[in-house]
Amino acid sequence: RVYVWDARRDAPSPHAQESPERKNAGESMSAKFSEAAGPFCLPNIPDEKCIVFIGMAGAGKTTVGRMVARSLGWAFADSDHIIEAAYGAPLQDITDALGKEAFIDLEAEIVGSLRFQRTVIATGGSAVYSEAAMAHFKSVGTVVYLRLSFETVEKRLGNFTHRGVVMPEGYTLRDLYDERCALYEQYADITVDESRGDSIGDVLDSLCVHFECD
Repeated sequence: RVYVWDARRDAPSPHAQESPERKNAGESMSAKFSEAAGPFCLPNIPDEKCIVFIGMAGAGKTTVGRMVARSLGWAFADSDHIIEAAYGAPLQDITDALGKEAFIDLEAEIVGSLRFQRTVIATGGSAVYSEAAMAHFKSVGTVVYLRLSFETVEKRLGNFTHRGVVMPEGYTLRDLYDERCALYEQYADITVDESRGDSIGDVLDSLCVHFECD
């Protein structure tokens, strides 16, 4: 199956319902990253490449991704929204119906079929469970890990039952955080530690260092 997606529009499924927790986290991230002052340093990235953000739910992958895409004049895509659009249902309903393993396989199949250039991609937090999905993401661009402390993740997520978080039975949020962070570190080309208060400018500066911009 091939999933066609217009990467120039980041429109969530009309069936998607954004939880208050996700909305508040996004507004918090927008306010934080709007504080960056001065001109952005735009990295000299090859036209055929992408930037892929990974990290825990609540890390601001979508918020930061949109702003980086706007700064670069690139397209933006959210893999969770693409899955919602493909199935016409909220992500939480899809994960509830399929379970962890089947959802991870579905996610890998969909993201592996996508072909992007000059696109900033925000991934679902569970994407790192699939070696195939991460191999695809690393083949199309630079993988950037937005790292947060557990305490910040816990505060931002609040009641995360509507976030579509793939949580194995018997796991606590702390269990999930520890398990995923090890995978994020494994796949990241660049790590941006948001716990230190990094701004959108710092994200772009990190990309500049990675691509050895003038």
